[in-house]
Amino acid sequence: MTDLPQTLAACADAVLNTADGREKTALSKRCAEAWFAARAAGTPMPIGHGNPPLNPARPAQPELLDPRDMPRRRTGSLAGRIALLHAVAHIELNAVDLHWDIIARFTGTKMPMGFYDDWVKSAAEESKHYNLVCDVLESLGSHYGALPAHASMWRAAADTKDDFLGRLAVVPMVLEARGLDVTPGMIEIFRKAGVESAVAALETIYAEEVSHVAYGSKWFHFLCGRADIDPKEAFHDLVRRYFHGALKPPFNEEKRAEAGIPPDFYWPLADEHPANAARLTR
Repeated sequence: MTDLPQTLAACADAVLNTADGREKTALSKRCAEAWFAARAAGTPMPIGHGNPPLNPARPAQPELLDPRDMPRRRTGSLAGRIALLHAVAHIELNAVDLHWDIIARFTGTKMPMGFYDDWVKSAAEESKHYNLVCDVLESLGSHYGALPAHASMWRAAADTKDDFLGRLAVVPMVLEARGLDVTPGMIEIFRKAGVESAVAALETIYAEEVSHVAYGSKWFHFLCGRADIDPKEAFHDLVRRYFHGALKPPFNEEKRAEAGIPPDFYWPLADEHPANAARLTR
């Protein structure tokens, strides 16, 4: 077995530069285990300095398409449910890279060790999520890469590569929070279809994603406090700068609150909010 890199940032770089999804997530898990073992032993791994690629390594398949070119499939059919699971697998693979990228990319900003604990833990959980969904896909006669996928999943990461606060605002507090809104509906689709393996996988994802959103909110507020800026105003400014479009209700207000994001953070950015009507029609 190949020895792991000696710093956390180098581990993150290694994950980001691994193309195959199963290999990427296996390395992610090993890096997380090594990090927490060293922490428990009182000999924490050095953070180091990251050199992450602008875009993470990816397998030859799936073909990545512009969102406008993605085929629409109804979830009432087996093909449609497979397509939905394939989209979830793609999201989870991107999430693995996003959580390692935030570790590697912002090593120039001194952060408490708890920041790294949170993101390593969430990266390991996203790795588990990817494999759970891939296992369900394979049980249904498909696999990750069998269908095209969304090409713009990494856009938020590219747009915020030089903005730590912007990354925290847009990725965990907008994109991952959206997962809290839509996952209950997906669970119901598979429950009605009797695909219990998919229900179990999605319920695991739903339960663990709350903490990932909460990590984003916690460290966003930490950096705002360090800089003595208003977190709500900063959040609104950053989302308008980096997120393309308005936020779409309905919102899972209970789970968002559990994750530390109150309604006055996201409702003013919603496409149903009167203040956004003119901006959205221009």
